[in-house]
Amino acid sequence: MPGYNIFSTGWLIFGVMTATFILLSFIRRQPIGVSLMIGAILGGLVSGSGIPVRHLVEGAFTYFDPMMIIFTAMFFMRVIQENGALQALADLIIRAFAPRPALLAMVVTIFIMFPAMLTGITTTSVLTTGALMAPILMTLGMPRVTTGAMVALISIMGMMAPPINLLAMLIGQGVDMPYIGFEGPLAFIAFPLAFFVAFTLGYPYLKRADLQTLPPQKTQGKHAVPWTLFIPLLVVFILMTAVRTLPGVVPDIGIPLIFVIGGITGLFFGEKVYPAKAAYRALLTGLPVLGLLAGIGMFLQVMTLTGVRGLLVVTVLSLPIALTYLGLLISLPVFGGVSAFASAMVFGIPFLLALLGRNEIVLCSGIALLAGLGDVMLPSAIEARFASQVAGVDNYLLVVRRCLPFVALFALVALVVIHFADGLSFLVPG
Repeated sequence: MPGYNIFSTGWLIFGVMTATFILLSFIRRQPIGVSLMIGAILGGLVSGSGIPVRHLVEGAFTYFDPMMIIFTAMFFMRVIQENGALQALADLIIRAFAPRPALLAMVVTIFIMFPAMLTGITTTSVLTTGALMAPILMTLGMPRVTTGAMVALISIMGMMAPPINLLAMLIGQGVDMPYIGFEGPLAFIAFPLAFFVAFTLGYPYLKRADLQTLPPQKTQGKHAVPWTLFIPLLVVFILMTAVRTLPGVVPDIGIPLIFVIGGITGLFFGEKVYPAKAAYRALLTGLPVLGLLAGIGMFLQVMTLTGVRGLLVVTVLSLPIALTYLGLLISLPVFGGVSAFASAMVFGIPFLLALLGRNEIVLCSGIALLAGLGDVMLPSAIEARFASQVAGVDNYLLVVRRCLPFVALFALVALVVIHFADGLSFLVPG
């Protein structure tokens, strides 16, 4: 575009795109993915590029790999939920560890984290394992608000934990950094913080719980002995471990195919599952996130086309280090209150580029944590809302308020990880 000074209007374009997104998402209550797409279209129009159809299509498929991971992981989770494996595992955990509250707190934590660890989406934990555990925890004496906060925070740590961290994956993809070597830093961040939540919020109630109040065991597998229900989980674990530890022996068949194999295996054990219905329900569950990723891709593609993305990077690069840290602490969690994924992509990438020179994998992990905290931040506080529902709390703001001290602490932990990224490089293999 001859004579068109993109840098003189870059902030205007970004303002129009962002304002459109926020207006449609939270005032007009449109789906976030659709709001991002319309914001991208208006950004193209304001920049003088017209409606950039080619860039919109390319952007929609930018994150096709994470989309496939989400859908297949949702399918796997749906199968093991419908065949009774999750309920059986919940019963087993409670019966085996109830007399030992410290161990119970740790095992419940990993159980709640598990779906988000596989899918990279907090909601899957809140609405599956979180929904299974919340009534049991409340039966053992935990207050509803505390239960909701515990489920929400631990689910966020599940999203942060390996093997699948979509936030880190998306940030890394934005700077052409492969998702390799993240297991150590992500585990170092996620599991201690998740256990901290469990022991701070849950353990005081678990250690004085009356075990006589436990509900009767729900699963006695009609079609298989109970242990066979866990074969699909074992298949997924073995395949994921083998492709990472035995690269010369076991070919890397890809995470989506591993989840498909695990889901198909689950069809042969436990309660009868109809694969077409399971796939359909998995798609319905994951559709909001799939649409969100397509919208983010379009939004970022147009930001690149119009020069706004470069403007953000240049602006962040020019900040003094103190203001860079302040910007990290404010922008990522606050914008994450709109969408953690959008926050990671729009702000996470510029801040990662601004701080290059440290260990990039550790750095990316810390930035992903800041973005992920947005899931319990207003205005959307999406996971606090869902956690309130599973805990039977009428006012979700009570759960948000209970989570805020932990959000502040975890944000400081993220800042420490970012600042000392080189010192933590021992967590990255090789």
